[in-house]
Amino acid sequence: MGILDFLGFGKQQPATPAQAEQADDPSMFCYQCEQAANGGCSIVGVCGKQPDVAALQDLLIFTLKGIAFWADQAREKGGKDQDVDRFMIDGLFATVTNVDFDVDEIAKLVAEAVRLRGKAKQLCGAYTGQVPPAAQDWTLPASRDEQVKLGQLHGVKDFTVDADIHSVRELILYGIKGYAAYADHARTLGKEADEIYAFTHKALAALLDDSLDLMANVGLALEAGKINYVTMELLNQAHVEAYGHPQPTPVQLGTKAGKAILVSGHDLKFLEELLKQTEGTGVNIYTHGEMLPAHGYPGLKKYDHLVANFGGAWQDQHKEFAQFPGAIIFNTNCIQKPAANYIDRLFTWGLVQWPGVKHVDGWDFSAVIKMAQECDGFEDNPGQEILTGFGHNAILGVADKIIAAVKGGDIKHFFLVGGCDGAKSGRNYYTEFAEKAPQDTVILTLACGKYRFNKMELGDIGGIPRLLDVGQCNDAYSAIQVALALADAFECEVNELPLSMILSWYEQKAVAILLTLLHLGIKDIKLGPTLPAFITPNVLNFLVENYNIAPITTAEEDLKQILG
Repeated sequence: MGILDFLGFGKQQPATPAQAEQADDPSMFCYQCEQAANGGCSIVGVCGKQPDVAALQDLLIFTLKGIAFWADQAREKGGKDQDVDRFMIDGLFATVTNVDFDVDEIAKLVAEAVRLRGKAKQLCGAYTGQVPPAAQDWTLPASRDEQVKLGQLHGVKDFTVDADIHSVRELILYGIKGYAAYADHARTLGKEADEIYAFTHKALAALLDDSLDLMANVGLALEAGKINYVTMELLNQAHVEAYGHPQPTPVQLGTKAGKAILVSGHDLKFLEELLKQTEGTGVNIYTHGEMLPAHGYPGLKKYDHLVANFGGAWQDQHKEFAQFPGAIIFNTNCIQKPAANYIDRLFTWGLVQWPGVKHVDGWDFSAVIKMAQECDGFEDNPGQEILTGFGHNAILGVADKIIAAVKGGDIKHFFLVGGCDGAKSGRNYYTEFAEKAPQDTVILTLACGKYRFNKMELGDIGGIPRLLDVGQCNDAYSAIQVALALADAFECEVNELPLSMILSWYEQKAVAILLTLLHLGIKDIKLGPTLPAFITPNVLNFLVENYNIAPITTAEEDLKQILG
């Protein structure tokens, strides 16, 4: 009996009566984020996504797969189209958790997808093979109700294929959605890579191919991890070329007297343009959430009115935004349903949309600035300072000290503790882990999960801070570079380093990063606070068997298990 047979792979798993009943239920279903209720949101999304939005997002994904079918065929003949390539990234990013909640805007994307499906088909030319339903010439209904009904026919659930194959397909799709966000940020800074577009078409088209067995799909998942690595590297290059290498920088958590704008999201080009337009206006700029690492870039921190970071991770915005006496703007995902006490001061930009929230098209932020000038603003109230800016260039700049500290026994272990934060119970684990990590260990952290412990005074080891903020979620690239450099210095494999990865996940960018780590062969990852609902027991067993992935338990037990 082979390992696949032992794990149950390849055996058809027909729908249970309950699953069959669910399959006929026209209500929404979504389980792409960690907080999906009861294994999947079926009435309204925990994120606030309404059933009509969910249905049209499902229809958009269905249509993007149809585009991908024709675009992939066209590429085999040497044909490609920039509009098709770029739209695929936009469409995927728009369906990432907490990005676009506006049903009208999603409907526009679906209509454009249908148009570009025709363009991709023309680009392909003559084709005599079998055409899957997503790529056929179906017509988008004119009425919104009929569009929603059509979307409900092409939802997440698919009981016509083996459950494990479906699970891996979902893993692939969510990984692609994740790197689409990074590709969007890179393109905003003028960086694109045809390799990213080519794989996106290839992989989405493969999700329509029922002839592919489980291991073929696993291979695609690992390749998605490779492409995410390429995308993160591209984005890193874009950031460094535009703003310089991040430098260790103290960031103020208090406030400065003056009018204020709070920027939440990930996009650094957006922040630069806003800083330029607010220069000399008396309006100070505060970062929120994943924008914190912006303070470490020389090309951004040179602006004196980039004054502080306000608040923490995305899930606390209802409480924090009510206390911010200025304008607030989102430039990428992480928006929640706005509360009445700040919605009039809230703006969105780019692909982020919420019904009833003012949206900025393009790069003119005069409306946001005007709103800030009409608000009360802050008084001086200095607070704690925390450090950010420990990208791979900064860490490897003192690699000799780090290596000496390891060889001398001063540093016994490294932990990468990071990822997405969230509201679900169990995330205090990461706070406890940082608190209880021994004094001879160093913690690297990234993404908004760091807000669980980044205000702690953890001290240093021979001048090396015990807590190193590597940056945003996409700066997993930097963490990987540090690990590879240390492995080279110690002449060993990454998995042989005194390095453990303790990751938290929330949405699809975290899935993409996990696939990158698997692509690189990195093992012994601890993942939490809960495991993805779209992973079947057999697929989980496969990950455990091949990569020793394990769910987190308690901080004490995991530290004991890791350190011995």
